[in-house]
Amino acid sequence: MHAFDVLGDPVRRRILELLADGEQSAGAIGATIQAEFDISQPAVSQHLKVLRDNGFTLVRPEGQRRLYAVNPQALREIDEWLAGFRRFWSPKLDALTTEIARGKRQRRRSAT
Repeated sequence: MHAFDVLGDPVRRRILELLADGEQSAGAIGATIQAEFDISQPAVSQHLKVLRDNGFTLVRPEGQRRLYAVNPQALREIDEWLAGFRRFWSPKLDALTTEIARGKRQRRRSAT
């Protein structure tokens, strides 16, 4: 499965967002996802399996629990692919940064 097919699903993207804050148990992930998306525990397990099978998560057993974490290598590969497209938005983001800095300078000058 292509990386963007895996990440095209909002449930799987949300799982990765949860894991960006650190390792979590399958139960904790399941509880959050079930509440937010109103899907069953087996459905959450299927999404975790897709992420695991495609290299987006790492799983560590701890007794009866399974702890999930983001696999940074998979995200690096996506980042490398996106690098060819950054030229489309980088200049605009640079210009935005300049405008924000200009606005801060103007507010400081106005405050004095």
